[in-house]
Amino acid sequence: MSLGIIATALFLFMTYGLYKGIGLIDDFPKFRNFKTGDLTGSASPTMDIPSVEVGDGIGGLILSILLWIGMSILFIVLLIVLEAVFWFSLFIILAMLYWIFFRALKFVFSKSKDTKGDIGISAVYSLTYTLLYIGWVFGIVYLTEIMK
Repeated sequence: MSLGIIATALFLFMTYGLYKGIGLIDDFPKFRNFKTGDLTGSASPTMDIPSVEVGDGIGGLILSILLWIGMSILFIVLLIVLEAVFWFSLFIILAMLYWIFFRALKFVFSKSKDTKGDIGISAVYSLTYTLLYIGWVFGIVYLTEIMK
């Protein structure tokens, strides 16, 4: 249902844009100052680690300190991995949105010189590109429904 609404909105937007002769200008900033390999950044975590009761005496004290150090190291490693996964996922989502909203539409609107003022050709181009851009998403949804 929601994919149908998105497809309809995309079709109408592209039809109108092609009919009116809209063009897009590439003013996306270039990321030249991006540092690769810097997973942790400049943030240093401040965290409270809960205490673990292991017993009384010197054995309990030593075991408690070793558990505290081990859990702290494990927690920091897990946070670093989680941060890397989060930023990678965010980068992939932003790259997909950039491609969909700019690159794909720029490619579609490059045809606007040929379709300006002709609603029939505009609708044909819009329908074709809507099927291409949304069709694979419908395919993925259909395959997930079949595999259930």
